[in-house]
Order: sequence, then C-alpha cells, then structure tokens
Amino acid sequence: MVDMENRDGRLNKGRTSKGKGSKAKGRGARVSGRNLTTRVRTARGRKTSSTRWLQRQLNDPYVSEAQRLGFRSRAAFKLIELDDQFKFLKPGGRIVDLGAAPGGWTQVAIERVKAKVADKKTKGNKSGSKTPVGHVVGMDLLAIEPISGAILIEHDFLDDAAPELLIAALDGQADVVLSDMAASASGHRATDHMRIMALLETALDFAEHVLAPGGAFVGKVLQGGTEGQLLTAMKKNFRTVRHAKPPASRDSSAESYVVALGFRGGKTQ
Repeated sequence: MVDMENRDGRLNKGRTSKGKGSKAKGRGARVSGRNLTTRVRTARGRKTSSTRWLQRQLNDPYVSEAQRLGFRSRAAFKLIELDDQFKFLKPGGRIVDLGAAPGGWTQVAIERVKAKVADKKTKGNKSGSKTPVGHVVGMDLLAIEPISGAILIEHDFLDDAAPELLIAALDGQADVVLSDMAASASGHRATDHMRIMALLETALDFAEHVLAPGGAFVGKVLQGGTEGQLLTAMKKNFRTVRHAKPPASRDSSAESYVVALGFRGGKTQ
C-alpha cells in the first residue's frame, strides 16, 4: 500500500536516517513556509501534469526539508505533526507501521521511541538502567530498503498470513498501530472512499487484537472522515477519537487521519 500522495513518497529512497541533520528528527516540525519560485519548463515528451507535479515538488518546503534531514518522504512530517499534537510515540514504545514504504513514518517512529539507542544509559539514572528501547515493525507490499532499528516485512497486509507475520516480528503487544495505507486512486471519489475505509477497517481490526491497554491507533481516511458505524465502534474501544489534518498534508489532498487514544483492551463484539 502506498501514500495517496505517492509520488512525494519516493524521495531519496537510498538515503538512511543517518543523513546530515538527522538529529532534528526527534524535535517538533519546524518547516518554513517560504515562497519558493523555481519554475519548470515543459520538456519534449513530458506531460503537462508531470511538469506541474515536478514544479510543485521543487517549490514544496517539506520536500526540501525531508531531503536535508534524510527522510525518505515528505510524509514523515505528517507523523511528526500528528505526534506533536497527540503524543502517542513514547520512548520504549512498540510500533507497527502498516503501508510503511518507502519508510518515512518508520524513520520517525524509530527516532521517537528510541529504537536505536539500546546502549545508551538514561541521564541521571543512578541505577544505571538503560534508556527504554523501542521496537518498530513495518509492512508493505512494496520492497523497503533496510532501516536500522526496524524490522521490515515485504508482504500484502490484506493477505491472511500478514497478521501472524507482524505478531511474530513484534514479539509482544503493540503500543501504537499506524496505518498510512491507501489504495491507488481511481479518480472516483465514492470508490476511493470505499476502498480506503475497507483498509482502515482491516487495520483497526488488527489493532484491536494486538494493542496493549492504553494503546493508540492512527489511520488514514479520505474527506468525509470515518463512517458512523466504524467511528461508533472506535469510541467504544478507545478513550478518545479525533480527526486531524496535519499541516504537511497538502490542502489539495482529500486525506486526513483518525487518531484513537487510550485503548480499553477489549474488542467490541
């Protein structure tokens, strides 16, 4: 599964989280909204729509900041902004990232749950115990280049075997299930909404089986939000359910996210 803004999800595929400026990843999103003026000339053989997309990319501050920090996609900032608002990624957390390719959300999760600091000791901890170490598992039907600190699985989440593969890799309950999955856009709003709702419902069903009490679920939805019946079920199983559209999500995009916090530890029948 890929981001609905899938083209800007293909930035710097070969870069890792060790790129210049990566220390900034654990901080809040501070992306300048300055007006860039790069213009792209129409080239022979290039479609007008491709020229518009390229110009939009070159003039998007999130794209340039993702490149500077070594994020694999500008979509990383969507998760940063959601977490800055709702605070669901905590040191030591166990995270499942569905629709993980190319790895931008996985990179953010690794940084924020401290999945790469197993040998560091907590400052001021007289007992000498280690900083809580997070655990991140990502899955996508597309191949994802390795990311230090994460277990990445190339598999279709809709396949019957997918939940068991994730559970085995997680080796315990999850604290957060993230789903940035989206089917390829058909151009028909009702069809696209139905497809993404089916993905959201499947991801939520999985989350309700693997989340620890108090856990969180974050899933992509299209304009119009979560359907009533599914939203009602979520409110029964989670303490708080909110919709949010992070600033990094383009105004022209119909996507938003549902954030469910405080899992009650029981699936609604």
